Amino acid sequence: MYRKTYLEVNCENLKNNIINIKQNYPDYEYYFGVVKANAYGHGGYVINSLIEGGINYLAVSSLEEAIKLREYNTEISILILEPIHLQYLDKCIKHNITITVSNVEYFRELLTISLPQKLKIHIKLDTGMSRLGIKSSDELDKIISNLPNNPNLVLEGIYTHFATSGINDKHWDNQLDKFKEITKNIDLSTIPIVHMGRSLTLVNHAKIPFCNGIRLGIVMYGMSQNMPTPTGFKAFLRNIRNNHRKKKLHISPTTTTNNLNLQTAITLYSEVIELRKIQANDFVGYGAEFIAPKETIIATIPIGYADGIPSNIKHVVINEKLYKVVGSICMDMLCVSVDDNVKLYDKVTILGGDKLPVKTVANECGIKTYNLFTGIRNRVPRVYKNDDDYIEIEY
Repeated sequence: MYRKTYLEVNCENLKNNIINIKQNYPDYEYYFGVVKANAYGHGGYVINSLIEGGINYLAVSSLEEAIKLREYNTEISILILEPIHLQYLDKCIKHNITITVSNVEYFRELLTISLPQKLKIHIKLDTGMSRLGIKSSDELDKIISNLPNNPNLVLEGIYTHFATSGINDKHWDNQLDKFKEITKNIDLSTIPIVHMGRSLTLVNHAKIPFCNGIRLGIVMYGMSQNMPTPTGFKAFLRNIRNNHRKKKLHISPTTTTNNLNLQTAITLYSEVIELRKIQANDFVGYGAEFIAPKETIIATIPIGYADGIPSNIKHVVINEKLYKVVGSICMDMLCVSVDDNVKLYDKVTILGGDKLPVKTVANECGIKTYNLFTGIRNRVPRVYKNDDDYIEIEY
C-alpha cells in the first residue's frame, strides 16, 4: 500500500466466532453466513475462514456480490436474498447460485424459461416486513402446484425475515403466526431448508421446531447481541412495565443474555503524516471549528469521511494513548490534538483494539454497528491476518 491507511482483519477471530456460535446453538443443520455488503465491510476474503468455522451456506444481496465471492470459493452454495433479473439465470447456473422467488408474477415468468440445468430456488414469504415475499397461502399454493411444470426448478428452501427482536413487542409472534398461516397447506418437513431467523432470533428465542436453518449476520463479526439487564430505579420501573406488556399481549418467552464469547476482527489503522505546533487562537480545519485555547501540537492523519469513518468520531489511539480529534473531519484527513510523545509516522488506531472497541465507537458516534462495519470504503486496503501470516487485498 502507498498510503499507510488500512483495515486489518483477524481471520482467526471470525473462524472462532462461528465455532463458538455453533457450540452454543448446535441444533441447526444449515448455518447461513450473511456476507452481503462486502462481508459487512470485512471483505470477501474472509468467507473461507467462516466456512472453516462451520458456515455451510452463504447469503448475499445481489448477483454481483455472489459472483465476486466465487473468486474465493467455488463450492459453497450462495443464496441471493433479493430477486434478480431473469435474463441472468445462466450466470446463476454457471456459478451454483440459488435465487429467491418473492412474488407469483416473477415465478410465472420463471416457469416459461428453458433452463439447461437444475436451478435452486428459495421462496421468500412476506410475514410483515412489507418489502419482498409471498403474502398468502393461495399464492404459495399456486407456486408449489406449478413447480412440476419446469422440472429444472428445484425448490430447496422457504424463508422469511423478522422485523424486531420480539422481546417487548408482539411483531415477532405475529410474523411467526403469519408464516404458519401462509404455509398451512404444505408439509414443511418436505422442504430441505426452512430458515426464518437472524442473529437476534438466534440469541433471543428458542429454536423454531420446523426450522433447520439460521442466518448469521452481525453476530459472526463479533456482536453477541447480549443485552445486560440495566439497574437502578428507572430500570426497575421499566421492567415492571415491560413484564405487564408481555403478559397482556401474550408475548412469547425471550432471553436477553447469552454465553457467547465473540471477538470483533477489525482494526482500522493510519499514521501521522504531519506534526505542527499552533498558537493560542489559531484554528484547525474547515469552518474554523476548533480554536486552540493555548499552544497546541496538531497531528494530521491521512484518513477521512471518504474512507467511511464517521464524521463525528471522537478519539484515536497513538502509542496506546487516547487523543482527541479536533476540527471538522475532511474528505481525506483528520486532525488530532497530541503531545510531545507523538512522532512523525507513528501508527494510529482509528477503530478497534482495547481502547476503541467497535461498539463503543458506534455508540459515541450515534450510529449502529452495522453502519460502522459496512461504511469503511473499498479504497481502504484490507490486510488479512491468519496466525502470523498477512495478506493485503485491494478492493
